[in-house]
Amino acid sequence: MKSEYHVAVAGATGAVGNEMLQILEEQEFPVASLKLLASSRSAGKTLDFRGESLHVEELRDDSFEGVDIALFSAGAAASRQFAPAAAESGCVVIDNSSGWRMDPEVPLVVPEVNPHAVADYRRKGIIANPNCSTIQMVVVLKPIYDAAGIERVVVSTYQAVSGTGKNAMEELTEQTRNLLTFQEVTPEVYPHRIAFNCFPHIGSFLENGYTDEEMKMVHETHKIMEDPNIRVSATTVRIPVFYGHSEAVNIQTERKLSAKEARVLLFQAPGVRVMDNPDERIYPMPSEAAGINDTLVGRIREDISIENGLDLWIVADNIRKGAALNTVQIAELLIKEHL
Repeated sequence: MKSEYHVAVAGATGAVGNEMLQILEEQEFPVASLKLLASSRSAGKTLDFRGESLHVEELRDDSFEGVDIALFSAGAAASRQFAPAAAESGCVVIDNSSGWRMDPEVPLVVPEVNPHAVADYRRKGIIANPNCSTIQMVVVLKPIYDAAGIERVVVSTYQAVSGTGKNAMEELTEQTRNLLTFQEVTPEVYPHRIAFNCFPHIGSFLENGYTDEEMKMVHETHKIMEDPNIRVSATTVRIPVFYGHSEAVNIQTERKLSAKEARVLLFQAPGVRVMDNPDERIYPMPSEAAGINDTLVGRIREDISIENGLDLWIVADNIRKGAALNTVQIAELLIKEHL
């Protein structure tokens, strides 16, 4: 085990890339050197890290010589193109895109759920970071699964615009301003107006009537939980919130688990913060999740319509725990147990 590591961040100028830099600094990750990479349009920009101003370089096949760990958040196309070259150079890639998640030779990891899977990075030199909505859900599902088994999950998500990127956040801001000043609104990033609105459409529609975002939650849950028999149905909704995805999750367990028992389990679960006191109007909200590491859970109650049913409300910062933090946590596992 080294005392320090040479690290690269691909997609460093994006929202997730920026958050990765902040978390590397906050977590005091043992960085010997840091290389910032992005597209040719962003090459030449500077970003701050630990009080130093670092230049952004163009992401290329030969960018990873001498790099130990590369954190990728440059999109699926860039990951598919450049991750194999990075791995070939001896670097371990932790990829935040959808490019490698369902590759059977690439582990899909949430450290609180399946940390042992990190060891499988040796197959291709790549570890995949799951979809942000999947991450926050399985962190909460794991202790319940271990205690009582899970037969079925029905989830409806309420996802912030930051999941789409900077242009979407700017569109929400502009549309809100225009509507409040009685000006015309023209959607560009989204198919419909997002300000003061919501729509059940994230991703592309598939032949089965679901979107690819919804099916990601199905397939990724199976892979992370290592149980393809869990029945999962998802509906993903975009809402006019900047940061923080929310989820209404209905779970049917194999064995009876009371709300009180579930609450105790979740109080003890790593990475989970229980906020569940309805009498005092305490429950998770996106405004409280923004900027924090924990996944918040509340409205824990027994489903009155089915046997062995539980209802939960789960909220997390989609850019932080849903992307950047989970990636850095994987890197921490990697250096602690495998490098």
